[in-house]
Amino acid sequence: MLNKSFIGRALPSFHATAEAGQLALFAKATGETRSEYIDESAARDAGHPNLPLPPTFLFSLELTYPSAGWRQEIGIEASRILHGEQSFTYHRLAYAGEKLLFESGIADIYDKKGGALSFVVRETRVTNARGEHVADLRSVLVHRNG
Repeated sequence: MLNKSFIGRALPSFHATAEAGQLALFAKATGETRSEYIDESAARDAGHPNLPLPPTFLFSLELTYPSAGWRQEIGIEASRILHGEQSFTYHRLAYAGEKLLFESGIADIYDKKGGALSFVVRETRVTNARGEHVADLRSVLVHRNG
């Protein structure tokens, strides 16, 4: 069983910056065909200051942070986890080159299947360097116990 005393605990915040090359590759890999997500001049022609982050790219940026420390403290074993769910609430666009702040916390830890599975809900607020609210991310990890 996972340590439920972590519910409500803030995790270490971190900064991440998306590079234009990463964004173009991600857009192509996810089937995004709109040119403003792939070509910087097309992005500017569409009224953007730079390439906008494609939908769901913030999840990729969140994965760049080496966050295994909190998982171990809760009792998570990497070989026993599955990515269960991910959701996004967007408040404004973010762009290539912007430094973004990720502030996360453990919103909930609960069990199902008589304790065979534990679910860890992490919520993350993303803001830009001007302090503007970019998005809220919610992810659920499923941990197989036993």
